[in-house]
Amino acid sequence: MTSLQMPATMDDPTTPVLRLCLILGGLAGAAGVILMALAAHIDTTGLVRTAAEMLLFHAPVILALGGLAQVRRIPFLPVALLLLAAGLTLFCGDLLSRAFADRRLFPMSAPAGGTLIIAGWAAIALAAIRVRPR
Repeated sequence: MTSLQMPATMDDPTTPVLRLCLILGGLAGAAGVILMALAAHIDTTGLVRTAAEMLLFHAPVILALGGLAQVRRIPFLPVALLLLAAGLTLFCGDLLSRAFADRRLFPMSAPAGGTLIIAGWAAIALAAIRVRPR
């Protein structure tokens, strides 16, 4: 048995998924706060605020996924994390590109990002079917 399959205790090493979630969740939260400040002071489109809200709403979810990865083995969890991260990048990236550069990231990037975010949430729901003890 590897350390990824054994029950998590205070002495167990941090799982790679938890480490990734801490990084991504921290970056999403920090970016969300920065964008909220920019939205309050320089944004006239409302798009920056929407991007900030999406990042701030999802940062705790990403952190929670990491916590779950540390204590349980959940096959769909890395897929959910990937879908959420990619979706947030595309969705928020397109909104910010339109707000600051007055052009789209690429055609349909925001809808594609939104679809990936929805798929990420669906993967979280599917993960409930396959939760296993470490």
